[in-house]
Amino acid sequence: MRRKEFVVEDATEIEQFLGEMSFGFLTQNRGEVPAITPLNYVVYRGDICFHGSRVGEKMQLLKAGTAAAFCVAREVSIIPSFFSGAEIACPATAFFKSVVIRGSLEEVTDLQEKCDILTALMEKLQPEGRYAPFDLEDPEYLKNVKGVSVVRLKTQERTAKFKFGQNQTRTKWQQILDNLLRRGRPSDLEAASEMKKRCPFH
Repeated sequence: MRRKEFVVEDATEIEQFLGEMSFGFLTQNRGEVPAITPLNYVVYRGDICFHGSRVGEKMQLLKAGTAAAFCVAREVSIIPSFFSGAEIACPATAFFKSVVIRGSLEEVTDLQEKCDILTALMEKLQPEGRYAPFDLEDPEYLKNVKGVSVVRLKTQERTAKFKFGQNQTRTKWQQILDNLLRRGRPSDLEAASEMKKRCPFH
């Protein structure tokens, strides 16, 4: 990554972000044009896992080749150029968090492991519960677990980029912080908190 000041290597922080988010984009090779698939996911034992139909493009591509990448990103706040005192448009930017995971795809075939991954996915997407727990002794669940495809992206490389003004001079950093607090949207207050947390002038 070119801008080293934005790199995040703390595993706990990366995993917290991945746990907070529920949606990402899977990329796979498809001839000259890569395939991109938006999907819900869960991190299970350090790997990205998702489910879907046993037929369709994802599974066709999985059979054709296993190399893939997955991206999760969240734009926290737009930073107008005038926030840093600029009169031209070029300094306009956004503060964000992003994680890119590269690895190889494999279909999960063990029924109990599929059940465990689907349980983790439901706990993430429906934390209020109000559904019968997955149970392979339940004929309806057994049929559904057998009928759904569960895929794991085995992590080979993981990079994270969290941009919150770490590349600014002290003066411009303070101007941006003051303007975020003045504008005062919830996302601005979050961005301001991240700026303080990652302040390059400590």
